[in-house]
Amino acid sequence: MTDVHVDIPHGHVHDDHHHDHLNEHDHGHSHDVHDHDHPHAKHQEHEHAHGASIWAQIGAALHLPGFAHTHDHGEIVRSVSPEDNNLAIRTVWLALLALGATTVIQVFIVVASGSVALLADTVHNLGDALNSIPLLIAFYLARRAANRRYTYGFNRAEDIAGILIVVSIAFSAAYILWESVQKLINPQPLTNLPWVAAAAIVGFIGNEIVALLQIRVGRKIGSEAMIADGLHARTDGLTSLAVLVAVAGAALGFPIVDPLVGLLIGITIVFITRDAAIAVWYRLMDAVDPRMVEQVEKSIREHHEVRAIQRLQMRWLGHQLYVEGVLELDPALSFAQSAEIADHVRHHLHHILPRMSKATISAVPWDADARSHSRESEHHRVQDERI
Repeated sequence: MTDVHVDIPHGHVHDDHHHDHLNEHDHGHSHDVHDHDHPHAKHQEHEHAHGASIWAQIGAALHLPGFAHTHDHGEIVRSVSPEDNNLAIRTVWLALLALGATTVIQVFIVVASGSVALLADTVHNLGDALNSIPLLIAFYLARRAANRRYTYGFNRAEDIAGILIVVSIAFSAAYILWESVQKLINPQPLTNLPWVAAAAIVGFIGNEIVALLQIRVGRKIGSEAMIADGLHARTDGLTSLAVLVAVAGAALGFPIVDPLVGLLIGITIVFITRDAAIAVWYRLMDAVDPRMVEQVEKSIREHHEVRAIQRLQMRWLGHQLYVEGVLELDPALSFAQSAEIADHVRHHLHHILPRMSKATISAVPWDADARSHSRESEHHRVQDERI
């Protein structure tokens, strides 16, 4: 184990306000006033494509969640808020409404065309719409307060819903690949081409609207489960788009286009499934981006009173981030001064981690062997290592 001694120059300016954390303590020493810059996080989720900007303008005009306001790169990423769950619930309800309307329109097309194939596709879309219900239940559960049994609350339900969504996406990929292979073996000409094309256009537009809405809001609140559900809607939209391409191929006398495009879309959905599965797996296993850990360590080390970071742990519960740390401080500091430094560190972490819900920061006196302050409980735990 190695000790980390950090020498930070004094006098950094904190945006518009200063923190005088240490006055003269019991031993007669005095500490300089130290200020720290807040490395405010910036927006990283801006859409630059023309198509995305069009959807953003439409969403803003309709005051849809996630589209009501535009931000420039100089603004601070919004912090975690109790309103996040309400925003998520409204978004899922809007998604269900959009998919429901898409299904109703497709039903009318099925009745007008009499196509059994279109009926099967419509039923499939209805089933996919119902897959958002577990996510809706999870966000409702997350609104409940923590209790003696669920001391961390119910945010983990969101990650569990993500499992169901990933399974559903995987099923869609398998279904499309199976159907495409069957059509290659036993080609079947498409009929009622105008009606099939109309249903495909309706299906693509409806699912893509839902995908844009859920992915945008999911990224805004940090919900991997909602992003996965948005990706699921996008897979259905791609399926409908593939049908439209197949119709064009059949009209030009190339029916083989239908299964070939189906295979291409199926393979694409396999990769979407992989990415969604990895993201949900990380959340379930309490994984965080290592760069975020490095960012937190860097912020902590900017406080010259911190002699070593004894322990630092971070975890996601749904779309909320929890941080726990044990810091070794200058042993000359009083208990009150140590508590003030710990609170100052916590304050900085809220600025660099906008999705952080809570930070539990403990302070212990620094010691050369890192054991004198915890000898009694040492044999009950795995030894902490200084960072």
